Amino acid sequence: MTFKMAAKTIAKRHGLHATFMPKPKEGVNGSGMHINMSLSDGTGRNLFADEKDPLKLSREAYWFMAGILHHMKAMTILTNPLVNSYKRLVPGYDAPIYIAWSSTSNRSSLIRIPSPRGGNTRIELRCPDSAMNPYLALAACLSAGLDGIRKKMELPQCVEGNMFAMKPEDLRRRNVERIPETLGEAIEAYEGSEFIKEVLGEHIYTKYLEAKKKEWQDFMAQITDWEVSEYLYKY
Repeated sequence: MTFKMAAKTIAKRHGLHATFMPKPKEGVNGSGMHINMSLSDGTGRNLFADEKDPLKLSREAYWFMAGILHHMKAMTILTNPLVNSYKRLVPGYDAPIYIAWSSTSNRSSLIRIPSPRGGNTRIELRCPDSAMNPYLALAACLSAGLDGIRKKMELPQCVEGNMFAMKPEDLRRRNVERIPETLGEAIEAYEGSEFIKEVLGEHIYTKYLEAKKKEWQDFMAQITDWEVSEYLYKY
């Protein structure tokens, strides 16, 4: 938040505007804000690391990822809060849209494991964008991961390869789901989650929902330039 304020202030001094809009321009990658996470014990030991595991990951790391994947649909409105956020989450622009994880640098997966292991072991959540409120998003991510650890949630099978190029039937066979495609879908997932309500508390949960519903309703009532150029002279 400090960096955003500083960037905007410096840009303004030079007669410019620095934007953190998730997808300000068509045809290019959007502006992401990936979240890297790890857990340590009281001595500073990385709890996600296990040298005996084939991927050098601990049970806690697998459970933590499982918790995030399990709650991801309900959390999406926090990591991707705007109507414009979902213009970034489309195939072909390095932003993930599938609820899956990969042990390699797979840009089509929601969670990937960066190369460093040992004390630097971490997981990377790749869907969040630059418009998110980091306090709400981090609270949800941490709570989801810890929920996975407490309940020892089973992590889905790792998916390698470009999921953008996979056929729908292949994704269904792997039980790979998509994150919400619009703010409207994200609202539906959020509204039905007792988990998110518990994380945020009744007041913030309700006020956030009211604000996002109004934003979506306002957007749905608008006639966009694309609609005018696409339909005006056809019909």
